Amino acid sequence: MSMRSRRIGSIKNELLKKSREAALAAVQIFNNPNISFKSESYVVLMIIAWTYLLHAYYRSKKIEYRYFEKLGQRRKFDTTKNGAYKYWELERSLNDSKSPIDKDTSNNLRFLIGLRHEIEHQMTSRIDDILSARFQACCLNYNEYIKKLFGEDLGIEKHLSFSLQFSTISTEQKELLEDHPELPANIQGYIQSFDAKLSDEEFSNPHYAYRILFIPKTANRIGQADRVIEFVKSDSPLAEVVNKEYAVIKETEKRKFRPKQVVDLMKKEGYPGFSIHYHTQLWKSLDAKKTDKGYGTVVAGKDWLWYECWIDAVREYCLKNKEQYS
Repeated sequence: MSMRSRRIGSIKNELLKKSREAALAAVQIFNNPNISFKSESYVVLMIIAWTYLLHAYYRSKKIEYRYFEKLGQRRKFDTTKNGAYKYWELERSLNDSKSPIDKDTSNNLRFLIGLRHEIEHQMTSRIDDILSARFQACCLNYNEYIKKLFGEDLGIEKHLSFSLQFSTISTEQKELLEDHPELPANIQGYIQSFDAKLSDEEFSNPHYAYRILFIPKTANRIGQADRVIEFVKSDSPLAEVVNKEYAVIKETEKRKFRPKQVVDLMKKEGYPGFSIHYHTQLWKSLDAKKTDKGYGTVVAGKDWLWYECWIDAVREYCLKNKEQYS
């Protein structure tokens, strides 16, 4: 083996070591009951973990992951003011055509990247429960990819266990986003706008947000009560019953509104002059039914329903034209 190959291998192994340490630290901090700065710490550390993981992958494939510009046949690498190379951030690593990460996992990571931008300059509160499904998906995705790309022995599941609870899990802990008035407006707006750009399939994919429904279970025989959590296949008869009977607390559907509901809401907020006619004019002028706008979706193959982000857009429009509609 050449010296260059040994150096590539050495740096790759160091990147993987740091990546795993960052991922483990993220989960351990999130599960620590004595720490209140959970989500913020988790997001930052998991982004570092994924960044190093992809750097290790690109290193192993001999793909250049430093920023540079071409000067003829030569490369001029970008550096910091202190002379260090500038390596790709996570988003740039995901955007590369040679990225090994699938679309739904990328959606999850892009969500965390945007969330980090929102929280890094401002204190937040109580977003742990609200975003836990996406954090869980990120953790599972990481474990899946580090094993897939570098071998089963690098999996981190053996170092982690389920967190024990001091209270029961109730429906109150799964309140909808709009029921959290203490959530910073910038975080709430970011979550709604990001989700609105996803299709229903992308939003419901477990690689984007891993959601579990907990139901108290009584053991019928000795030995059955050894596990707190029991997993069943998603396509099993039991799973079908659970999804059907308890759909009221599922988190996989975004709220949708009919045009009349949007108009009625604006009237209640102080814009009695706003009508279906003006609503139709507005969405046509903005071409708001284009799927890439993320304002709504077609349901049952015919009915167009609007997402909450469209209500925000209508509200902003009515506010700007307050004299006309008040």
